[in-house]
Amino acid sequence: MRLDYRFPALSDLRDHARRRIPHYMWEYLDNATGDEGARHRAEAALDAVTLMPAVLGGETTPDLETQLLGRSHACPIGIAPMGMSGAVWPDAERLLARIGAQARIPFCLSTVAAATPEDVAGDVGDMGWFQLYAPSDPAIRRDVLDRAKAAGFHTLILTVDVPVLSRREREMRVKIRNPMPLTPSVILQSALRPAWTMGMLGRPIPKPRLFDKYEGTIAKRAGDKHIGLSMRCAPDWAYLDALRADWDGPLVIKGVLDPAAVPPLLAAGADALWVSNHGGRQFQAAPTPADQLQLIRKAAGPDVPLIADGAVRSGTDVLRLMALGADFVMLGRAFHYGLGAAGFDGAAHVVHLLTEQMKIDMAQLAITRPSEARGRLPLN
Repeated sequence: MRLDYRFPALSDLRDHARRRIPHYMWEYLDNATGDEGARHRAEAALDAVTLMPAVLGGETTPDLETQLLGRSHACPIGIAPMGMSGAVWPDAERLLARIGAQARIPFCLSTVAAATPEDVAGDVGDMGWFQLYAPSDPAIRRDVLDRAKAAGFHTLILTVDVPVLSRREREMRVKIRNPMPLTPSVILQSALRPAWTMGMLGRPIPKPRLFDKYEGTIAKRAGDKHIGLSMRCAPDWAYLDALRADWDGPLVIKGVLDPAAVPPLLAAGADALWVSNHGGRQFQAAPTPADQLQLIRKAAGPDVPLIADGAVRSGTDVLRLMALGADFVMLGRAFHYGLGAAGFDGAAHVVHLLTEQMKIDMAQLAITRPSEARGRLPLN
C-alpha cells in the first residue's frame, strides 16, 4: 500500500496527526482522566502479554473473516464510537462510516457525535452500530432508537461506565467547550493547522447534532455544556430492562470490567459484552481490559461474544486481546490519528496496518483464523 513507507506504524500516524490537528482538539482526542494512569496501565498490561509461537508450523494461509452477532466481517476489528468526532477532523463521522462500509468492519456512531444517524445513513452501508448515552425521558429514548434503526444502525451499544462526566485536566487546560468558542487562541491554533481549517470552512461549528430535535422539549440545566447532558441519566438495571424491551436488535453493553456483573447482564438480555475502561478517560483507578479479560471470559463462558478495546497500537495487540478471550477488538483514537495524518486514506491505512501485522503474527502462531489465538499464552 502506498502509505506503508510513509506511515509504517500507527505511531507514525499519531505523530503526523498531532502536527495537523489544532492543539486544543488534539488534547481532546489524546487525553485521559487524572494523571492518565488508567491509560498508561492499559498499555503496560497489553505490552506484558506474550504469545507462544509455533514450532515447525508449516505454511499457513490466514483468513481474517470473522462472525459477530450474526454478521460476517472482513477482520475482527471495528471503529469504536467517539464523541464529537467531527470536531477532531472535518466530516469524520461520514468518512469513518465509509471506511466501515468499504472495509466491512463495524462503525459505531456516538450519541454525542457531530453528525446524526441520518447524516451518515448513506455512508454506513450495513456496518452501522449506534452507541447510546441513556436519555432519561422514555419517549425521547424510543425516538432516538427509532431514528438510529431507520438510518440503518442495526446494533445498539449501551455505555455503562459514564454515570457522570470525568474531569479531564488536559481539556480543562486548553479550555475545551462544546461548542468551541472562536477565541483569539482558538483562531490562532486553528490557523496553524491549515488542512484542518480548510476542511472546516463552510461547515457549522461542531456540536452534538442528535439533540437539535429535542432542544425545545428539555430545559438545559445550569452548568451543562450542551442540551444532551441535560437529557442523560445514569442507567441502572431497571433502565436496562426498559431498553431491552424497546430494542429488538443486538444489544452490546460497553464498559464491563467486573466479572460479577456478567451473569446478570446476560440474564437481562445482553447479546455481547464490551470490555473497556473507556480508554482511561473516565476513571483513573479502573483496572485494565487486558487484566480483566480472562476473568470475564471465564464468567461468560466460551460462547458469549466479547469485544475489547484499550491501548491497541498494532495488529499484535489485537491478537493479544484475542488470546486473552476477546472475539473482536475496537479502536477509536487510532482511526482519528489516521484521519488527522492523511484523511480518508489515512484512516483506511489503519485497517491495512492492523490486518497485515495480524497475518504475519498468525504465521508465527501457525493459525489460520484469528479466533485460534485464544489461549495461545505461555504456561506459567
